[in-house]
Amino acid sequence: MFETYSYLFLQQYWWVIASLLGALLVFLMFVQGGQTLFNTVAKTEEEKTMLVNSMGRKWEFTFTTLVTFGGAMFAAFPKFYSTSFGGAYWVWLAILICFVIQAVSYEFRRKPANFLGPKTYETFLYINGSLGVFLIGAAVSTFFTGSAFKLNLFNQVEWQNATRGLEAVLNVQNVALGLTVFALARVLGALYFINNINDENIYVQSKKQVLYNSIVFLIFFLTFAGLLLVKDGFAYDPATNKVSMESYKYLHNLLQMPVVLVIFLIGVVSVLAGIFVTLFKKSKKGIWYSGIGTVLTVFALLLIAGLNNTSFYPSTSDLQSSLTIANSSSSHYTLAAMSYVSLLVPFVLLYIYFAWKAIDRVKIEKQEFKDNEHIY
Repeated sequence: MFETYSYLFLQQYWWVIASLLGALLVFLMFVQGGQTLFNTVAKTEEEKTMLVNSMGRKWEFTFTTLVTFGGAMFAAFPKFYSTSFGGAYWVWLAILICFVIQAVSYEFRRKPANFLGPKTYETFLYINGSLGVFLIGAAVSTFFTGSAFKLNLFNQVEWQNATRGLEAVLNVQNVALGLTVFALARVLGALYFINNINDENIYVQSKKQVLYNSIVFLIFFLTFAGLLLVKDGFAYDPATNKVSMESYKYLHNLLQMPVVLVIFLIGVVSVLAGIFVTLFKKSKKGIWYSGIGTVLTVFALLLIAGLNNTSFYPSTSDLQSSLTIANSSSSHYTLAAMSYVSLLVPFVLLYIYFAWKAIDRVKIEKQEFKDNEHIY
């Protein structure tokens, strides 16, 4: 079946899949956001234990999705993978370290022989939830702002500075998206605490954090969106693959792909709706409104980064080294073979749904952790 489809269709199909995985990853970063709120929301050690265990039961979902997203990009667009991970390796190494210490922290925080003490691992979790999330946001923003690299005749990447990707944090738009993702993760983390934990003080403190971080989120999101829609973008000619600058490229992408525009608008409204019902309607289901809205919004942003003849990994040093879904993807045969595997994705999502439902069947309460050795 898939082998009969055109090469362009398969390239677009896999960009859509990768974009969806990236969008799911951003939603699942509510775990990271929640980790930065432990000491803010909790007023006692007992409350902190409840918060840690609420996030500890979900951190594998985020980590697995991150690995799956990276695997999909590696298989579908190997040239991007080799260029970005082979060139901007300092930023990716920093992100990797931030996620490794997360896994270690949940496993060793309450171990009897933990000579570092629980607070050391709580600090690691904060680093993962703050620096790790910020760097991912800044790195993804380079899909729109570009990176300083060149590809030689053998497609070997030549990075143009010694910071190897960390220079992304010197760009205002990259910083704006990094802080947007960080603030959004904190909002989602607080919303999840409200939904998942049955405790009045945690509810009150989490609601305050939804309000405070929503303000920060809106400031940086509007800054990023404004800069994105008025900036020149990286377009390419599908006939020649020649890359050139186009005024208002990303605004044009939204207008020329009305379905994507609708997805984006519904997503933004849904995020705001989740915040609204939590703050003004005393609902505990805001995480689902804002969570679905996050997936739709990020999905739309990633679609306009790579579709409609747009370079999704542009080079600011050499325009013609910029990567597109046309010049960086795997072969037609590989994409077609992978597409059959992609048919299993709905079954994986169903597994996640039922596993999530089973974990959250009973709300977290203080009594659960009395004389319970199996806690994070």
